Amino acid sequence: MTVVPMHPSPERSLAEGCRTFMSGFPTGVAVVTSVDGQGGPWGLTCSSLMSVTLEPPTLLVSLRVGSRTLAAIEDRGIFAVNLLHARGQAAAETFAAGAPDRFHRVRWQPRGDDRLPWLVDDACGFAACALTDVRVVGDHALVVGQVTDVQYTADTPLLYGLRQYSMWQSSIVEGSTCAS
Repeated sequence: MTVVPMHPSPERSLAEGCRTFMSGFPTGVAVVTSVDGQGGPWGLTCSSLMSVTLEPPTLLVSLRVGSRTLAAIEDRGIFAVNLLHARGQAAAETFAAGAPDRFHRVRWQPRGDDRLPWLVDDACGFAACALTDVRVVGDHALVVGQVTDVQYTADTPLLYGLRQYSMWQSSIVEGSTCAS
């Protein structure tokens, strides 16, 4: 086991220490999408996602301040969360890199009356949200949205942790139990 110091030093900043700390917390991977005022699609890879409450169903994502996806969400007041399955790594990498042609590199279609981008080949889940709050904290915005539409197909989720993509081992998923 390697111990990584979590305090600032000449070689490491506190921010880098926190990045290393959080890399040890594997999580699912999503692509958050929206459309701008002209209907153009925007999206980015996000692993900072949480369910806030089920009454009413509400999600929170953390997005970088200044991102065009955040601007589209604030402009239109809507966004979607595409939960990626294990075969969606290429989409995760494409949207993480911010490629200008990212929507030409994946198969997607507009969904619902708001025509939010749904990554049909890469997502096992889709939740459309109406924006309810945005709070800026440092260099990120906490974006809260009430779920207006949801679809989920059971599949092996894509995970990100230790600065790499991974997936659940099928034996773990199939044998999952909760101890009481």
